[in-house]
Amino acid sequence: MGYYKQQVFFCVNQREEGRACCADKNAEILCEYAKKQIKKLGLAGVGKIRINRAGCLGRCKEGPVLVIYPDGVWYTYANEQDIDEIIEQHLLKQQCVSRLLLHQ
Repeated sequence: MGYYKQQVFFCVNQREEGRACCADKNAEILCEYAKKQIKKLGLAGVGKIRINRAGCLGRCKEGPVLVIYPDGVWYTYANEQDIDEIIEQHLLKQQCVSRLLLHQ
């Protein structure tokens, strides 16, 4: 096992000139929400889960996006309920949330 069991990378990139970006779709707020939820559930820390901010992940038009490693699973999301579902289903139960899944 690596230093963390799983790392969740939230794209929080802000693009110029009105181009589509995750930052315009509450990515920063929802990243913070995920971080608080993971800590509240006792899932944060070495050997557990880490929530990270990332620059552009290259899928702006599908955003906001996050990717979970080492799983390599990509999700889109819109609100706190989506984040809760990703935490509950993917991070806790190791089951993909098909309705939020972005295909490779």
